[in-house]
Order: sequence, then structure tokens, then C-alpha cells
Amino acid sequence: MHARSALVMSRSRWPQRGLAALALAALAGLAPLASALDVAGVKVDEKTRVANQELVLNGAGIRYAAAGLVRVYVAALYLPQKKHTAAEIAALKGPKRMHLSLLREINSNDFSKGLLGGMRANLSQTEQQKHFENLMRLGSIFGAVPALKKGESITIDLVPGTGMLIFVNGKRIGDVFTDESFFPALLQIWLGPKPIDDSLKPVLLGTTPSNDNTASSNRSERF
Repeated sequence: MHARSALVMSRSRWPQRGLAALALAALAGLAPLASALDVAGVKVDEKTRVANQELVLNGAGIRYAAAGLVRVYVAALYLPQKKHTAAEIAALKGPKRMHLSLLREINSNDFSKGLLGGMRANLSQTEQQKHFENLMRLGSIFGAVPALKKGESITIDLVPGTGMLIFVNGKRIGDVFTDESFFPALLQIWLGPKPIDDSLKPVLLGTTPSNDNTASSNRSERF
């Protein structure tokens, strides 16, 4: 009798267990899944880690050249928390990342000149003088890199207490830029008053969802 009672009790628990399993499955279905965005065929992670801290994607979009006829790269900006102005991003503490995924081959010298031109267009004379040595270093680092090919990546990280680091295809190039203020100065290329691409800036700031398939005659042709 004892064994039969145990069997009956065991069977009676199945409906409860089944309901519990269904409830867990339903909750799992409602839970947000980590996913990647597709920007011009490039998978862009919505989260990443820098200096052992999780960063969120603030925005990702396409850098155009030749008045919107040429797609150069996909830029993705990661921050500790979402911010929607360049000033807020500059003031935000913690690690940060700008990640570029190339959509075409780029001459490294042209890329270097584009970076320097973008900074000069957005920095005051005082700021240019302050960052003069780092500007020259930045130009020489990319000038020494062979041609940047389609599918390759450039990552620029700010690590508090260390400085700014540059990676090409995950491999660090050049020495650390110990002046941490150089990173927000570099971001002016994309977020400054004269951005390298007018359609890309609001996407990186998270105020516009996408600039895919957009053309504007006001875009610069600098790389």
C-alpha cells in the first residue's frame, strides 16, 4: 500500500511540474536575447567589454564618401551608458570604444590624412597645439600600416588609468597614448561641429536609428 500511495503521489506531481516547466519556458521567451545589429552587412554587437567593464552600443552607422556614393566603413561607438551629445560623451567617466569595420579597401596614408584633417577641422588652435605630438604620432602609426582591406577592423579604446590604445584586426599597433583627453579629441572627427560625415553623427549619438541608404550632398569626401 505504501508503494502504491507513493506512485499515486508521484503521478499527482506531474501536472504541477509540467505547469512550472511551461511557466519557465514562457518567461524565457519573454526575456531579451543578446543579439547583433546588421549594418550594411556587418554584424555589430550591442554590448562589448573594455577593461573588464561592460559597454553598450550608443550607435552604429555607415561612413560615406563621394557624396554618399561610396560606403567606406561601419562605425560603432560603445559607452558605459547611452549619451546623446558630444559634450555628455566627453564628460562620461569610464572606458569607451570606437570600432570601425571596413567596407572597402582604403589606402592607409589616405586614412591617416582623413583622421588628421577631421581633427583639425573640429579642434581649436589651442587644442591642436595641446595634442600636436599625439596628432603626429597618430598619423605616423596609420601611415606605417599596409593597405587596410575590406573586412578588416580598427578599434580605438580608452582605458582609464592607461590611456588610448589602437588595434588593427585585434592586434595592438603603436604605443599607448597616455593623455586620456586625446580620445574625446579624436571623437570630434565623427561628433564635432564639422563631422567627417553629417549623416553618421546623429546615428553615433543615438538620436537617429540609421543612415543606411542615405545620401547627402553635404557629406565630406575625406576618408
